[in-house]
Amino acid sequence: MPRAPGGHPGSVVDISSKARRAGDSAEDSPWLDVLIRVGLVAYGITHLLIGWVALQLAWGSSSSGKASSEGAFQQLTSSGLGTALLWGVAVGLVLLVLWRLLEAAFGHEDKDSTERWVAAGGSLLKAALYGALAFTAFRTLLGSGGGGGKPFTAQVMSWPAGQWLVVFGGLCVIGYGGLQIYRGVSKKFLEHLDQSGRIGEIGRAYKWFGIAGYVSKGVAVGIVGVLIVHAGWTHEGKDQGLDDALAEVLQQPFGPWLLSVIALGIACYGLFSFARAKHLDR
Repeated sequence: MPRAPGGHPGSVVDISSKARRAGDSAEDSPWLDVLIRVGLVAYGITHLLIGWVALQLAWGSSSSGKASSEGAFQQLTSSGLGTALLWGVAVGLVLLVLWRLLEAAFGHEDKDSTERWVAAGGSLLKAALYGALAFTAFRTLLGSGGGGGKPFTAQVMSWPAGQWLVVFGGLCVIGYGGLQIYRGVSKKFLEHLDQSGRIGEIGRAYKWFGIAGYVSKGVAVGIVGVLIVHAGWTHEGKDQGLDDALAEVLQQPFGPWLLSVIALGIACYGLFSFARAKHLDR
């Protein structure tokens, strides 16, 4: 097998070439499709749980008090079966992290240099998102919930230019929420489904799950971003998360109804994740 010019067995070039071939092989492996499907099911379950807790919050029956991944995971651990399911969800989320890391390193081969770097950055951000959810799941399972420490936002505020870092972070979160809304309205999420998942009655159902899911998730994430920007602008050191955003919705006129719509939309995002797992198109 030819080697890269100047390379010889054991050289840096040769090792790099072997690593890329191994990475390309793993990225193209049908086994990776199986692992991604498992991860997407776990991601879907996570959103169904968040939607359920948010719906309970809307009508005053949430025992966890947190309409977030942490609150949803805590509800699962109230039974042995739920704990077992949460272990599966945690492992599935780790599989999604591995997929996005492989994709960042060896995927996006069809793009030019600049587009590939941008796409790789997007894959890394998604890996970080899945990793944060997986961390929350494992922390819940191991009984080491957060508490007592100084809020992360307050820590950042104490850094040089920390206030502006928090504001910038909030603006990035708002941008991500806007992107989710755009993907929902433009139906760009359909590119994640193979042809059989886009046609017929079942395709129409998937489309509406996707529209409702992406738009609702984008709205919720956008509110989180607004709260973070406000915290930075007003020098407040309180961490702001999804539970704070949905609680803010609850305080508005017709709050329970608005929150119910968002909760059902987040659940629809979970259902679309199931559809994506069944009709995966990478």
